[in-house]
Amino acid sequence: MERKTKLDAEPGRQDIMITREFDLPVDLLFRAYEEPELVEQWMGTKVLKLENKPHGGWQFETSDGNGNVVFRAHGVIHEFSRGRKITRTFQMQDTPFEAQLEFLEFESISEERSMLRMHIVYRTPEARDTMLKLPFAQGINMAHNKLQEVIGILI
Repeated sequence: MERKTKLDAEPGRQDIMITREFDLPVDLLFRAYEEPELVEQWMGTKVLKLENKPHGGWQFETSDGNGNVVFRAHGVIHEFSRGRKITRTFQMQDTPFEAQLEFLEFESISEERSMLRMHIVYRTPEARDTMLKLPFAQGINMAHNKLQEVIGILI
């Protein structure tokens, strides 16, 4: 399967640049990150909290078929500019990974197309490289494919 989500991780740096073009108007792309019901559909996780405002918090949780929690993450929203930008922290619970800082920028390419740019900053280059050893690129591409599929129905 082609990876439509592009990931750029220059050696020796502590950040990752992620870009993806969607066949979605920018307002729908933004809603996919703003509305808990939509986040749950494309991420396949439960939204426990999503306060879309500066100093707002968020918390997501995923359980297996037996109800055991297998993934839990949380953070703080630092900037929320509707339709344009979200700046937030992201931290997975019960893992050795420290918090990361994420800058999400949403751009209109045309009435039917949009671009998501994610700049993720880790504490150290080593922390970033450890994350990249996981199936990170494959996972984010799969999530973005699901976002396109789920949100595309709303057009």
